[in-house]
Amino acid sequence: MPPIAVTLLTGFLGAGKTTLLRHILNAQHGHKIAVIENEFGEVSIDTQLVGDRATQIKTLTNGCICCSRSNELEDALLDLLDGRDRGDLDFDRLIVECTGMADPGPIVQTFFSHEVICQRYLLDGVIALVDAVHADGQMNQYTLAQSQVGYADRILLTKTDVAGDSEKLRERLARINARAPIYTVTHGDIDLGLLFDTGGFMLEEKVVQPRPRFHFVAEKQNDIASIVVDLDYPVDISEVSRVMENLLLTYSAQLLRYKGMLWIDGEPNRLLFQGVQRLYSADWDRPWGDEAPHSVMVFIGVELPEAEIRAAFAGLKKA
Repeated sequence: MPPIAVTLLTGFLGAGKTTLLRHILNAQHGHKIAVIENEFGEVSIDTQLVGDRATQIKTLTNGCICCSRSNELEDALLDLLDGRDRGDLDFDRLIVECTGMADPGPIVQTFFSHEVICQRYLLDGVIALVDAVHADGQMNQYTLAQSQVGYADRILLTKTDVAGDSEKLRERLARINARAPIYTVTHGDIDLGLLFDTGGFMLEEKVVQPRPRFHFVAEKQNDIASIVVDLDYPVDISEVSRVMENLLLTYSAQLLRYKGMLWIDGEPNRLLFQGVQRLYSADWDRPWGDEAPHSVMVFIGVELPEAEIRAAFAGLKKA
């Protein structure tokens, strides 16, 4: 039985997550979708908003499904599996809608740290909604708003119809997360092909989305930013491991997500790796073939020491 694909919807308060969810549940896509909501308060408001098109809506009322002292998210995921295994529920995809004040990191790690959950569910991608009207102020005031962007595999810019020119905001989002493409969504209406089957947590060679490089300095520096490291020389696998272990030992709490494609000395195949905070995996990919071998890595995190990271990888070049 193939694992159930999971899409995580995140975004700051008022960004339009429920509007998008309502669009998804009412679209003609052929999926049977279950939903886990994260709600403030004891009564689910969004259940009435999204209707009953989902196979089942599990409403979490503690206001924080990422709380490390609660297993409520795990319990909801396991309850859905039990219902599916008994034949009471029929769904092939799961959407987790986070509260606007939730840190996606612990939620993401749930899908890799629980033995049953990591076997039965496959985290497909994190979709971050960004309010084009209020996002700059929110990100200036709350590092959490930047963090939600940093974890994303897709960034959806909402309310552009009333925000006016959003080019500077797009540039800021690109500096926070260099690997996530940015799409515009109006009133929740977007091609679902852009949201599903993103492969965001699969080992793949498209590490960074192609986009123009921005050279000016932002008026407000981000607490969270991307560091893209390119190497045009082969590296020793044990030395790379040493650099990564030192990086994780010192800065794992600050790292949100990281991905890379490496040119390993003496190996005909590229090496792919990815990680979320302390969780890290790597595997061999296809041969380089006619392509010029190279390495590219992207690190997204909170106040990461860019000069130190670049120097560590530059030190891997053989004299």
